[in-house]
This record gives sequence, structure tokens and C-alpha cells, in this order.
Amino acid sequence: MPVAAVARRLGVAPSTLRTWDRRYGLGPSRHTGGKHRRYCADDIGRLELMQRALLRGASTAEAARYALQQMPKSSGAAPEIAAQPLPPPAEQLTAAQNGAAARRLRAAAVALDGRAVQQTLDDAIGGAGVLDAWEGVIAPVLDACGDGWPGTAAGVEVQALLTECVLAAVVRATPVLDHPRNQRPVLLSRAPDEPDALPLHVLAAGLAGRRIGSQVFGLPLPEPALSAAVRRSSPAAVVLWADRPGNADADLFPEVSRGGLRSRLFAAGRGWRAGMLPDRVEPLPDLRTAADRIEYVLVGK
Repeated sequence: MPVAAVARRLGVAPSTLRTWDRRYGLGPSRHTGGKHRRYCADDIGRLELMQRALLRGASTAEAARYALQQMPKSSGAAPEIAAQPLPPPAEQLTAAQNGAAARRLRAAAVALDGRAVQQTLDDAIGGAGVLDAWEGVIAPVLDACGDGWPGTAAGVEVQALLTECVLAAVVRATPVLDHPRNQRPVLLSRAPDEPDALPLHVLAAGLAGRRIGSQVFGLPLPEPALSAAVRRSSPAAVVLWADRPGNADADLFPEVSRGGLRSRLFAAGRGWRAGMLPDRVEPLPDLRTAADRIEYVLVGK
């Protein structure tokens, strides 16, 4: 299989696979026409082992060592990586890894080193996945940046650089789905006055990793435009994001569901309160809950 097909199968970005190949030797073994490299079944099996190890809390290097130990390469092309047993899941180890990554990300952002910011983001997302990287590394750094970092010269330019780099990294990590598991897309939009669209892109990437297709409207849509988008796309589900209570307008839901629309309706983010929502609308407090619930509602898993 070519790299793009393997990336879609595993739910990661092709750039992540190339990084794993370059750093750890977990790349394709077969060549076609002398140039095009192809992943064989064993190559894909090693990557699947690596993903399982990552989900157990291993670092990227530890996961690579584990995969190569379990399925050694017969070729000498792989770099020398000493085989070591995979450590058991450990929340403290994961927290330490997240803390180290967050410190690197902050230092690179304060220095306005865009290349280092991008590399740190790619490493975090490639090692843990978009949702884990967002929760453990990216969101805490963005929140702290918004609050200001005493003792540094960080200003609005740091927040701007960091935001742009995060958006680019999340978009890179979002696989393009040829055959999503849902026939109709999930429409993702923020409430008209909600200023931040990054969580929507993170949710779209998390859903794409589960082969759930979505349509993101990152720009704030006024109520008539949002209603028109819902009517024209007939989505399987509509998710409205609001992280601030002042931006959460429950009257949006009756508007977008006019005309007998059968889409499932979700209110995602901390801005919504269950008591303020119409009966048909289900609250989703955070991005992981949103990804889990949307996947279950749409495809039953």
C-alpha cells in the first residue's frame, strides 16, 4: 500500500508516517519501479503495534522499540534501536511527557521560533494523536498564553504565532477520507459570537481519525447563513461549539432544525448548560466526549 492509503487506514497524517520512517525505521519495505515505496502487511502490522503502545502511554520512541521488538525487520535498512520491553501504562509518565512537551512548546513560542513550534506540535500529535495532544499539551499552553506569561516578553504576537501553528498542525494531521463510515457529514460550526475555531478543527481531526467525515465552518456564520448551510447539506449531525456562556445562544437550535430536519443536534463546549437547551439537543462538555458520542450515535461504536 502507498503511504497515503496507510495513513488513511491508521488515521494519521502522511507526514507522521514519514517521520516515523525517518526516525525509527518504521517505513515501507517494498519498492515499485525503483522509486515508489510500498508498505507490506508486516510494515502495517508494526505501525498498528506502535499505535497500541502509544495508546498505553508509551512515548513515540518507546512505542517504536516495542513494535520492532515484536516484529523485527529482516532488512538491515532499519536504524539500530535497542529492543526494550514496553513499560506498563503510567499516568505519571504520561503527565511528565506532556509537561515536557508543553515546556518545549512554550519556549519555542516565546522565542517566536515557528519551525520549532511546528516540530513540537507534529511530535506531540504524531506520538499521541490529535485529541490527546490537544488535552495534554496544546490547550494548556494556549490557555496559559492567553493569560500572559509573567517574566517573559510574550505579547499578542506570541499568541498569534502559536494559534496559526496549531491550526496548521491540526489540519496536516487530518486525513482526507475517501470512504467515511457516515454517509452524511457532521456539520461543525461555532456559535456566531464565539471567537475561537481551533476546537472545531481538533474535533474534525479526531473524528477523521475514526473515519467519521465532517464539514467545518471555521468562520463564524450568522444565524441565516448557518440555517442555510444545514438545509443545503442535510448533515447527519449538527454540532455548535461555544466555550463561553455569553456566546451560547440556545435559540440557534430551533432555527437550524426548521423544516423537519432529522439531524442529531449537539451543543459542544463549556458555554452550554443542559437546562438551557431544547429537548432534542444533547450537551457535550469537551472534545473527547464529543468525538466518542458522535461516533457512537452515527455508526454505533
